[in-house]
Amino acid sequence: MKNPALWLLGALLLANLVVFFVYGFDKRRARRGGSRISEKALIFLALPGTLPGALLGMKVFRHKTKKRSFQWKLLLPVLSNAALVYLAWWILAETSRG
Repeated sequence: MKNPALWLLGALLLANLVVFFVYGFDKRRARRGGSRISEKALIFLALPGTLPGALLGMKVFRHKTKKRSFQWKLLLPVLSNAALVYLAWWILAETSRG
């Protein structure tokens, strides 16, 4: 493994892509009256660094954009992702100091 940061970035991009398409899949099922993915699952998918994929999926597929209760529930992933970004920045800053 030459550069772990590149592997992490690739994994995050892939995970965000998966979450993006899960939101699209759920929107398609909603339109067709099929079985749906629970809101808890959709919110859980946004927790581990994949909030950008979830937000982009909501915007592109216009999914859950009018449901205020769902948007309030997304506050936890927003805060956890912000903390994750800060932690990554702090670790990088500390390790670059030598």
